[in-house]
Amino acid sequence: MSGARDNEIPLWTPREDCIARTAMYKFMRRAADEYGVAANYDALYQWSIAEREKFWALVWDFTGIRASRRGHTVLENRDAMPGAKWFRGARLNFAENLLRHRDDRPAIIACDEHGRQTTLSHRELYAEVARVTAQLRDLGIQPGDRIAGYMANTPETIIAMLATSAIGAIWSSCSPDFGARGVLERFAQIQPRILFAVDGYHYNGKEFDVRAAVAEIANALDSVEAVICAPFLYRGDRRELSATRARVLWFDEFKTAADEIEFAQLPFAQPLYILYSSGTTGPPKCIVHSAGGTLLQHRKEHMLHTDLSRTDRFFYLTTCGWMMWNWLVSGLSGGCALVLYDGAPLYPRPEKLFALADRLGVTIFGAGAPYFAALAKAKLQPRDDFELKNLRAILSTGAPLSAENFDYAYRDIKSDAMLASISGGTDIISCFVLGNPLRPVYRGEIQGAGLGMDVAVYADGKFVRGARGELVCRKPFPSMPLGFWNDAGDRKFKQAYFSRVKNCWAQGDWAEITARDGMIIHGRSDAVLNPGGVRIGTAEIYRQVEKVDEVLESLCIAQNWQGDSRVVLFVVLRDNLRLTDELTSRIAATIQRHTTRRHRPKKIIAVKELPRTRSGKITELAVRNIIRNEPVANTAALANPDALEYFRDLPELQED
Repeated sequence: MSGARDNEIPLWTPREDCIARTAMYKFMRRAADEYGVAANYDALYQWSIAEREKFWALVWDFTGIRASRRGHTVLENRDAMPGAKWFRGARLNFAENLLRHRDDRPAIIACDEHGRQTTLSHRELYAEVARVTAQLRDLGIQPGDRIAGYMANTPETIIAMLATSAIGAIWSSCSPDFGARGVLERFAQIQPRILFAVDGYHYNGKEFDVRAAVAEIANALDSVEAVICAPFLYRGDRRELSATRARVLWFDEFKTAADEIEFAQLPFAQPLYILYSSGTTGPPKCIVHSAGGTLLQHRKEHMLHTDLSRTDRFFYLTTCGWMMWNWLVSGLSGGCALVLYDGAPLYPRPEKLFALADRLGVTIFGAGAPYFAALAKAKLQPRDDFELKNLRAILSTGAPLSAENFDYAYRDIKSDAMLASISGGTDIISCFVLGNPLRPVYRGEIQGAGLGMDVAVYADGKFVRGARGELVCRKPFPSMPLGFWNDAGDRKFKQAYFSRVKNCWAQGDWAEITARDGMIIHGRSDAVLNPGGVRIGTAEIYRQVEKVDEVLESLCIAQNWQGDSRVVLFVVLRDNLRLTDELTSRIAATIQRHTTRRHRPKKIIAVKELPRTRSGKITELAVRNIIRNEPVANTAALANPDALEYFRDLPELQED
């Protein structure tokens, strides 16, 4: 049903004739046959958290994990948070699982904003990975070595990562829109031996030459022995990177390797990726993820929760500096075709990506929630301009998706697609709550918790339903990170996730479980507002502001004021508009009418731009620190640090 506004009426319900064809349904039947689990999703979920050893062993078998040895013990120290050990004795290789298919079906279809397209079959992808793996071995790379990527969202980046993991080395990447300082704050902590890099990239129709930044990064990292450059901006140009201390090699000039890759067989807990926290509250934390945990969790999420199969064409708008790139790439293990896009999503026309999806037959289309909000504000109607006949699932993450944008997706994109708002993070390289092809979609709600994830909401140390609180996970799960790099005794790791709620992983999200076991994310718990002692999630306010056409985006903080705190809302308006008294009153009234008087901002201030992280998330904490005259710990973590100046010493904040 399209455009339903009654939250008791689903926006989408899976068709009965489609349910039995889903992998989730087949998995549920197998759990019923082998373990006597009742053949309904609620029973399956409860079994998955009560019998975690049996559940994850069944996921392993059902999803076809390739390993030279699985190991006899699924889980040791089963309730240790942290400290649980998964599949001890198993031996496997991450890249081998992603390269299991070697046929002529497309594996990667890569496009850029100028319309260039490159396609690699699964057979060709395997051959390219073999070629780069041989080169890395010739350079002496061993399991556990760190390999860094300063790369665009291209096939070469995936190839380099797979070659790294084929050997058992550790991959870590930043997108080329990071400046040299931001890259060094990350890579200097992990000391990579090899740096893969592009020479530049395109964005919004402009060219950005990053060769000087590559040279600066390589020269500052004494550990880097070679820079492997993948020409992207200046294809065919082989000029050396100026003043680069390390040896420079060219990605496309490596010799042809043997036909077969020797995949290193390594423990389940072998480090695979190092990802980074946003770094807006201090130096970025280096989060270490395991090969086995990442693979098993992604296989579950893709195959069961997304119903990803060999026939799919899977798109996600991301860069290789955001964990959604890692999540997308794991789709190769299901044999689908990945659709990559590098460039500005709205350039030169806002319908650009849906034109791409229509032309390429994309079946699963994913992007950050701000992208869908921007389309809604632009009143774009893809369903009127494109057939989108193959599109069956729309995925959104990165920020809470407002109820109004649920309406938008079903009204203006496609009425019969599953809209899966998903939430997890870099911290777990996966999801706590996500889509489910067996359950309806309700307005403004994430469908529910992932199988095997004992997700709850706690307030004052107790479980609550229908009330806001801290999102937690009460039991260990395979994709829990191994820890932080160079964190003696896991001190910082334990402080980050296990200090807020006893014996639970606390994600840092302010959330609510609905009566249907759906989930609503109300914002970050460290950005919760507290006027008059009432705790308010910032997303509650953003959802209402999105209804005001004149406002493009907004940011909300609490300002200490006269012994209490007051809500201050900053808005970015459409071009050539100004914040009149009438508009201010209308914004405030819209918020109060749909929430409470406590939500109504005491101040509404127009600014030109909002600061955001490299992955596109608006950063409330940096603005809050500026307002309080406190230092912003790491402006290099921001994509647009100059935007902070709009918030400094505002006279409006000194007035009642």
